Amino acid sequence: MPHKIISPTLVTMALLLIAISPTSCTNEKTNPGSPGSPGAQSSAAASPKSGFEADLDYVRKGQYTYVWVFSRKDGKQLDKEDGAFLRTNAPQVVDWVTSDEGKKVIAGTNFDLAQGNLELLKKRFNVEDYTGR
Repeated sequence: MPHKIISPTLVTMALLLIAISPTSCTNEKTNPGSPGSPGAQSSAAASPKSGFEADLDYVRKGQYTYVWVFSRKDGKQLDKEDGAFLRTNAPQVVDWVTSDEGKKVIAGTNFDLAQGNLELLKKRFNVEDYTGR
């Protein structure tokens, strides 16, 4: 079954929906910074991830053994031909997530692409290994 690269618009809409939903349902009567409120005892909250970092985190949560990031050598957005080339030459990839306004795609797999067509992919794309990072 072929995998489709998710459009940046769809990813952006999903992230926006996720970001809005927890805050739209709250009905706290206490000031979050007031002494006695649960948030007052914790130090500064971690800033929410966005863009590439959020997409990378999404793939990492899939608990894949390998995480790779591909981008065009000319820095332009990936097109349909790029997507077809990636899917054809890295069929072992389970998740493809388009990020950075379509300029990068994050791949999650349990197969070491170095044992497959990684060298061929490197001829066409910038390839970054995010495994274990």
